[in-house]
Amino acid sequence: MLKPVIMAGEEVRAADNVLLRIEADNGLFGWGEAASAPVMTGETIESMLSAVHYLAPVLIGREAGDIEGARAAMHGRMYGNHGAKAAIEIALHDLVGKASGQPVHALLGKRRRSRMALLGVIGGGDYDGDLRDAEKKKSSGFTAYKIKVGIDTPARDAERTRAICKILGQGSLISADANQGFDTAQAIEFVRAVTGSGLDFFEQPVASDDLDGMAAVAAASGIAIGSDEGIHGLDDIRRHHEAKAARGVSLKAIKLGGIRAVAQAGVLCGELGMSVNISCKTGESSIACAAALHVASVIPNIDWGLTLTNASLGEDVTAHPVRSEKGHAEVLERPGLGIDVDEDRVRRHRIGAVKRHVA
Repeated sequence: MLKPVIMAGEEVRAADNVLLRIEADNGLFGWGEAASAPVMTGETIESMLSAVHYLAPVLIGREAGDIEGARAAMHGRMYGNHGAKAAIEIALHDLVGKASGQPVHALLGKRRRSRMALLGVIGGGDYDGDLRDAEKKKSSGFTAYKIKVGIDTPARDAERTRAICKILGQGSLISADANQGFDTAQAIEFVRAVTGSGLDFFEQPVASDDLDGMAAVAAASGIAIGSDEGIHGLDDIRRHHEAKAARGVSLKAIKLGGIRAVAQAGVLCGELGMSVNISCKTGESSIACAAALHVASVIPNIDWGLTLTNASLGEDVTAHPVRSEKGHAEVLERPGLGIDVDEDRVRRHRIGAVKRHVA
């Protein structure tokens, strides 16, 4: 990473990701990616590597264009392991897009938008450093932001958040993300302390499985509450909506099992009137970020913005990374994901990992 990203329970200094290459018998190939996220998905590099090899027998020899069939075959062979499945599914979309001459978004649905606001992450946990970062992002054109909290006491996090909101000013989309770092009482203390500061939504204030806690924070707050780590499927979205535990969600391919599942979740959120943020895990490269950009262009709404993370890497896996300009990104229109992976870079950063054979 160019600099560490500090969040509740985790300090990210390097990106631990699985990159996956699928080749067809005509020589075309596609790339997929999934980040290790033990506290979010329960998956590590080693577990994803083993899962990919375990899933391979139901994929080899299958028509690449039958992505729905591939998804069904993977789910039938192995429960969960959504990160590994997402890497495979993204690579299939890249491959099929290249074969058909279409950008990935055309395989997912009708494009609704071509230019999207990016959430600029402010996550050093250092008061003065975060204020400088906020100033820098604002001056460079960002209009949407995410402040990492849950890394200090609620009072000190609230003080830092209010100061950042004052710098960013009116007319911006500003969120705070606790990454499950508070208990219910702490989250309520924080949200009451930042009321009126300009904060638009507060993401995952308490543990992912604490639906009652989420609902309690939502009931005590005039600020919209969002769920991230608590969303791993359509039923989770429905449960949060029915319990009035969240007014919006953050959707990630590694949590849902791929970008088609993200698109389906986006449609459901549109039907329920819930806001959506499309997000990559901290440290994902232009492979995963391009996939997120494509799916964000087709779902009904992304009124909580798009979070791409490749710009935080010391080096991307392509010489021409997914670009942002003035805090916004344009959808890619070349066939497939629209990026060219530099395999020399991939080899340079490749590490050894133990692959376990499972019955």
